[in-house]
Amino acid sequence: MLVRLFVGERRRERFDWAMRRAAQACRRLYLSIVHRRATKRDAARVAEEAIKRARESTERDGNVYKPKSFRGPRKPH
Repeated sequence: MLVRLFVGERRRERFDWAMRRAAQACRRLYLSIVHRRATKRDAARVAEEAIKRARESTERDGNVYKPKSFRGPRKPH
């Protein structure tokens, strides 16, 4: 910041602009990392819930899964 005092106005404006741009880039990087972690955590949780629902709502006959939705009568076409 001491350098700002010794340079001219144009260079000071360019320096300030570069510093603002660098700060914004760092902020965007930080937010993208935080968002990516939260998104991965949410996706893992949703996947586990879907797997758990699929396992609980089906019956097994040997290694064959028979969901409840297959039990009802079929519609004639």
